[in-house]
Amino acid sequence: MTNARYTVNCSILLTDLPLLERPAAARAAGFDGVEFWWPFPTSTPEPEDVDAFVSAIADAGVELTGLNFNAGDMPGGDRGLVSWPERSAQFRANLDAVTAIGERTGCNGFNALYGNRIDGVAPAEQDELGAENLALAAQAVARIDGTVLVEPVSGTPSYPLKTAGDAVAAIDRAGEANIGLLFDVYHLATNGDDVDAARAAYASRIAHVQIADAPGRDQPGTGEAPIARWTQDLLTGGYTGWFGLEYKPATPASQADPFAWLPREQRSAH
Repeated sequence: MTNARYTVNCSILLTDLPLLERPAAARAAGFDGVEFWWPFPTSTPEPEDVDAFVSAIADAGVELTGLNFNAGDMPGGDRGLVSWPERSAQFRANLDAVTAIGERTGCNGFNALYGNRIDGVAPAEQDELGAENLALAAQAVARIDGTVLVEPVSGTPSYPLKTAGDAVAAIDRAGEANIGLLFDVYHLATNGDDVDAARAAYASRIAHVQIADAPGRDQPGTGEAPIARWTQDLLTGGYTGWFGLEYKPATPASQADPFAWLPREQRSAH
């Protein structure tokens, strides 16, 4: 049986620690990879802040396996700038910053959250802008052999990409070869998508996988989702990338040890 390679999303896990201490904590827990949502308050962070972020990853001895483009105020409800007319310039200003971090760290997967529907703007207009911006992002990260990721998201009714098919349609509108599907099994299951059917239909389009149990978005084993089977089915189907641990410890036991479900000998990618 092929072993999965796990990477810790340090924007949702290990949040009891300062952000720059989380890569080392992931390494101490036995992992070789980390991923982050956009870790800066602006699209164009100060050079010293970028240096500190890059150094924290290098000093921890982990690989940066994924990074989000600036997605706006996530705690405030924003879910990306890609299709948001008023924020489009901020997204485009972010492209070089993201690409530069990717070049310095070796990261090649970049999640572009699509953005919520905006009152007073026609969905078709947003989709046209979304296609333009995804294409620009793909062209930017192509300089470092990067891939843009497009993700269905749950919990936000105004976010239009709810199924794997929705995300693939957005990818196809952009028309660039280096844009792939971010296959987050929690979001897909929560939105009622058929995870097995989506995996079979879009196996060749899946560029990154994230996992959390459903319902609840806690670590595997706390809900009803067949995470172990889904993981093995993806591997058997040819997926060779990382599995991002993007869950939110919700119980005292999970908060005390968010990685208890995964034996330590299975945490390293090597």
